[in-house]
Amino acid sequence: MTWSNWHVSPFLTSVFFTLGVLTLYWVSFNWLTSWLRSRHISFDEDRLNAWYGVIYMVVFVFSIQMIIVGKNYSWQFMNFELIAIVFCAYFLNIHVPYYFFFPILLVYMLFDHSIGYWQSWGHALTLAVFFTVLNVIRVKFQDHRCAPMIYMLVGVPFGGVLWLWMKLKFNFSWAIYGQEWLYLIIFEGLLYIYVTMLSQNSQTRLQLAQFASHDALTQTENFAAYTGAVQYLFKDSTQHQRPLSMMMFDIDHFKQVNDTYGHLAGDRVLQQVALTVQTVLDANDTKVKLYRTGGEEFNILFPGYTVAQTQTIVTQIFSAINHQSIQFGARQIDISISVGVSAVAGADGSPLDFYNRVDHNLYNSKRNGRMRITSI
Repeated sequence: MTWSNWHVSPFLTSVFFTLGVLTLYWVSFNWLTSWLRSRHISFDEDRLNAWYGVIYMVVFVFSIQMIIVGKNYSWQFMNFELIAIVFCAYFLNIHVPYYFFFPILLVYMLFDHSIGYWQSWGHALTLAVFFTVLNVIRVKFQDHRCAPMIYMLVGVPFGGVLWLWMKLKFNFSWAIYGQEWLYLIIFEGLLYIYVTMLSQNSQTRLQLAQFASHDALTQTENFAAYTGAVQYLFKDSTQHQRPLSMMMFDIDHFKQVNDTYGHLAGDRVLQQVALTVQTVLDANDTKVKLYRTGGEEFNILFPGYTVAQTQTIVTQIFSAINHQSIQFGARQIDISISVGVSAVAGADGSPLDFYNRVDHNLYNSKRNGRMRITSI
């Protein structure tokens, strides 16, 4: 076997290994977010991505080091570790304060038995600066058309310096130094292409999911989202005897608004009502969700609330909207709402039974003069 063939094979293996590690990360992260959503657990996806990425890469790096710690060929796995650093610093944009970074490196050097080498201290300092610079360029040039070039212009020289520290420590040949530096450059380029491709696919899926579950006009969640939520919450309520209440309301004489002022005025009314309700909910409890379930009909689900416990929020919404004047051009449109409220009862066999009772209460409010609340 020739020298070139011997080196190409490990390189290809390394490429597939690195891409496999990253693929496993994305698959496991997507599974985790899907699992949380299926249980209607609220979370910040960016924060979850950062924390999960750190944990995943720390496990990855330390797992490799456990295999090679103390060996004279441990430098051969440094590119994997540098790719993990690049992934966390640039693509996940995880910020590590300087007063945390050095203790982390110190622990790593103790684990790696390299704390007594001056070259390791130089390597650690370079790594800290590299991490920080990646953070900075990610924020400053994220949407810049030259972002890939800037990324490589940072990654290539820092990679050369980091591998130089390894050459000084392990005294391998310049040929090996050049080879490993070249491999890192290729890895960095592949990483940028691969993660960018996955990120674009993820953004497309998120946009499609947003479109499928949200009302385009009011930006509230729609009937499809309501159906999924009420089925989950109803099952949880009946199985664990947890209270669940619902508020249903619609805008009084909404057809008259459309007929008198036009459909653009009607759209403006719907948007303002949704904004007002969402503002009240955000100020009280973010677990309480608003859904547009019909033309001028909205539903609010209160997980963990009895009817009595919903009174504060229901009253605030009712007071905020009724007789609210909405500006449309030179005109003022006065609006009001009728409301029905109820909670899951023991006799309810399905979410539809629950819905029908709330709907019946809303109907009573409208039949008895509108602009009132009926709760039974």
